[in-house]
Amino acid sequence: MPTRSSIPELAFAPRRNGEAAYRWLYGALRGAILEGRLKSGARLPATRDLARQHALARGTVVNAYEQLKSEGYVEGTIGSGTYVSRVLPEHWLQVGASPGTRAKARSPRALPVSDYSGRVQLFTTYEDRPVGAFRANLPALDLFPVELWTKIANRCLRRAPIRQWMGCDSLGYMPLRRAIADYLSASRGVKCSADDVAIVSGIQEALDIVCRLFVNPGDAVCMERPGYPGAYLAFRAWGARVLNVAVDRDGANARRLPSRDVKFLYVTPGHQFPLGTTMSLARRMEVLEWARRTGVVIFEDDYDGEFRYSGRPIPALQGLDDSGSVLYAGSFSKVLFPALRLGYLVLPTGLADRVAATKSITSRHCPVLEQVVLSQFLVEGHFARHVRRMREVYAERLAVLLEEGRSVLGGLLELSEVEAGLQTVGWLRSGLKSDAAEAAARERGVEVGSLTSYGEKKLQGLHLGFAAVRPTEIRRGVRELAVALERARRK
Repeated sequence: MPTRSSIPELAFAPRRNGEAAYRWLYGALRGAILEGRLKSGARLPATRDLARQHALARGTVVNAYEQLKSEGYVEGTIGSGTYVSRVLPEHWLQVGASPGTRAKARSPRALPVSDYSGRVQLFTTYEDRPVGAFRANLPALDLFPVELWTKIANRCLRRAPIRQWMGCDSLGYMPLRRAIADYLSASRGVKCSADDVAIVSGIQEALDIVCRLFVNPGDAVCMERPGYPGAYLAFRAWGARVLNVAVDRDGANARRLPSRDVKFLYVTPGHQFPLGTTMSLARRMEVLEWARRTGVVIFEDDYDGEFRYSGRPIPALQGLDDSGSVLYAGSFSKVLFPALRLGYLVLPTGLADRVAATKSITSRHCPVLEQVVLSQFLVEGHFARHVRRMREVYAERLAVLLEEGRSVLGGLLELSEVEAGLQTVGWLRSGLKSDAAEAAARERGVEVGSLTSYGEKKLQGLHLGFAAVRPTEIRRGVRELAVALERARRK
């Protein structure tokens, strides 16, 4: 049973001149019930509280409540509180609010929105449905150490000093920035200190910040094709002209990059999205030389580089750069869990103050408690252990997918043996088309993505995730996918 202090104050339209207080209150409460603003079963404030809130005599409130009770709108007894009736007679629900409380119908006016508002598009990533073959861009959430995370969070809450409840620097909680700098220096070859690290909510916020700092409407930016839709939508929303650069087995083709009039280049060298290729060392050096020669800034998106299964580790572009041309971004959404909404942006010298200023007038800073918990998760070694464990699990699942694919999908789909990441690509054979194959798979309960949805209509292939899918489900999915592709081929 809720206490009086848990019931929010009720807001009503102002009383008209000359209107009796009792009639006004009765009509306002009745209208709120009929319009659904006061839900069935909702508790009304005590008569003394409501009288005090609206400067009324308590007897006025009592009379209004009694009238509503006699008509069946509310129910309750002395000492137990007054509640909106759970069952209202049907004919009452068809009666509008009283004339004094009914809002006048108005035609919505066209708001004077900005050019940005006209360009921005919804980028849907949240999908509330069961995980099955072959859900992409998702880690194995069922294997995340929830109890350990909860234990650390409880400890951090109990020991949190008062200053943590006040917030933190716009660039983020300093212990977390130190932990990330140490981790990136050791595992990714990134050259940085804590002062170079900004905590962001993920890759999308990092892109938005960079666009704010570097892009004016009409400026040209380069990105891989096919490429990450979230980057494309961010660039277009800021009014940029998006130029495409072809991708081959070595990554973004540096020889196809424009020689002038480009603000910056967006690339995914660790695990190209969506094709899954890893940019070779020679290609990385070519891209860096192009950036040094043209003065272009590079945005390096290392969205799932922690999970590498074969080949020699290659330092991040940022770690190979000597000219300060690279902004390096990563996220914990693909490594830990998407709801965490924490990532990082490693900044070249001289940019931290501008990013701090930008954060200070937008999101201020990321939630501090989550930053504190994550910093402990990193410092205590749990993050490294979790990554090692998941790397083994994902490598096993990739092996199952490749083995089953070779056995069952021969002549229909050729799977790429990616070196890293949470998903791979299958190239369609026998004249199959991506969109038709995706639709056929959906009919068999298999989730795959058509490569044509990533901006390249000529590529006939499918995007398949394996990290979040158990081996038994992978085997089932391969069999169902084979049936679907065979039917699509016959059509």
